[in-house]
Amino acid sequence: MTSRATDGDGAFDTGSVCPAQPAGVLDAARAWLAQDPDEETRTELETLISDAAAGCETALGALHDRFDTRLEFGTAGLRGALGAGPNRMNRVLVAQAAAGFASWLLSRGPDSGSTGQSVVIGYDGRKNSSIFASDTAEIMAGAGIRAILLPRMLPTPVLAFAVRHFAVSAGVMVTASHNPASDNGYKVYLGGEDNGSQIVSPADADIAAHIHRVAAEASAAELPRSRDFEVAGDEILDEYVRRTAALAGHASAAVRFVYTALHGVGWETARRVFAEAGFGEPVSVAEQQEPDAAFPTVVFPNPEEPGALDVSYRTATGAGAELVIANDPDADRLAVAIPTTSGGWRRLSGNEVGFLLGWRAAERLSATAREGTLACSLVSSPALREIARDYGLGFAETLTGFKWISRAGGLAYGYEEALGYLVDPDKVRDKDGISAAVDFLVLVSELKAAGRTVEDHLLAFAERFGAFASGQISVRVTDVAEIAHSMARLRQAPPRTIGDARVDRFEDFRDGFDGFPASDILRIWMEDGSRVIIRPSGTEPKVKVYIDASSTQGTGAQRQEAAQSVVDRLDAGIRSLLG
Repeated sequence: MTSRATDGDGAFDTGSVCPAQPAGVLDAARAWLAQDPDEETRTELETLISDAAAGCETALGALHDRFDTRLEFGTAGLRGALGAGPNRMNRVLVAQAAAGFASWLLSRGPDSGSTGQSVVIGYDGRKNSSIFASDTAEIMAGAGIRAILLPRMLPTPVLAFAVRHFAVSAGVMVTASHNPASDNGYKVYLGGEDNGSQIVSPADADIAAHIHRVAAEASAAELPRSRDFEVAGDEILDEYVRRTAALAGHASAAVRFVYTALHGVGWETARRVFAEAGFGEPVSVAEQQEPDAAFPTVVFPNPEEPGALDVSYRTATGAGAELVIANDPDADRLAVAIPTTSGGWRRLSGNEVGFLLGWRAAERLSATAREGTLACSLVSSPALREIARDYGLGFAETLTGFKWISRAGGLAYGYEEALGYLVDPDKVRDKDGISAAVDFLVLVSELKAAGRTVEDHLLAFAERFGAFASGQISVRVTDVAEIAHSMARLRQAPPRTIGDARVDRFEDFRDGFDGFPASDILRIWMEDGSRVIIRPSGTEPKVKVYIDASSTQGTGAQRQEAAQSVVDRLDAGIRSLLG
């Protein structure tokens, strides 16, 4: 996946410098236009070609931005702004991706025990998602691959479940998850030995090579297509709902909670799961209940972003709710908010939810005398490692992304601090915001029956395992070159202090480190054992900073205060360092 800079309406910031000879880019644009079946992107491109040919520098710059580079197919598939050209998400690019992926699947030969390759395809409620999914189904079928299209827009976890349920070779989910409304994307899963996980290297590079070959050799308009694909029935959703609801067992006490789909596709599925799990009907945030590709009530449809849950908080206050449950637009992430003593609401951090659910997973394994591995990304809290140590369980730390977490050996539970949780790896090998919501609701129900709250439980965690505090800083940029410059500057002159804290050691993952493959990650350990991790975002034009500290001194409350104090000081120091 490539990072890119966008202006306010999602178009790339092209700057003011135009090449002196536009003929090449005009020829590329006209060739693209000839194979584009989409009226909207054709009109966009025709206008740019006409204006550029007439000497308009802005139009020429926009063409270079769309045609000088290409959205690269990587371990997260494709994701980018909608629009014309190879550096945008559109029907031509998706057709090339589908045909290249089909070619790669066929090159592997038949699946073990089957007569051929197969794929299941899902899509969310974003602009063009259903069109991109139908195009993919037609091209897969045209290539001789058994293609199954999910019956309607559904959450990403349902697609991930379907890969395993149908025992197919691969899965494709058309979604841009929590990205801005101007984006869409194309996420790829593999069945068989990959167990329904997202693709990783070297499969990503191999698939990309097939895609590039298709793009170079064939017009998208000439790719073989067939309507001979299957449309799955509602049985796939029924089975996902049944198995997810079964995680609840029996609720100990009724919980009044608010749910928001954040204008995404989570409501239908989550509502059914909550009902079957015994939690009844949630109070829905009506303004955000139905899919809306414009995401009108939020600036970014990401529950981590400031303000994203404000409507949910107002709804919860009015309803006298005890809990807010939020999914992102494709429902693979979960956000949880709890009431504060002052009458407001506090969103739990991804780490807080992650280590509380990890504690539950460890308890389940302990109660049944089973072994298992708890896994998290290296930017997630060290708390999960401490839980695994306390319970004598395996622990795995991976690169960021569930494509890595889901592949941990003996996985019983996995999470990443970016609101992703996997509580049922036998069912789904990807983060699942709906099953995680069920697990958290059970926790709140049990606590309520015992006369306790989530805050009480966090205090109990600190008393048993130590207090773990975390913070995150996101530095959004308008020019993606700024990201590389920031990382290079830190490498050239590693800091000796961050604020008033002295650096103990500086670890650079650029050439691989501690068993991890080469990655654009910097990890800085402080003398007091706290740490700072800096890396570029894989999905948005920004640098992300992760801060973690812990304390085992004093009472649970004193530990929490001490750990948070360290995080606050490091936060101020790193902001000053990054300028």
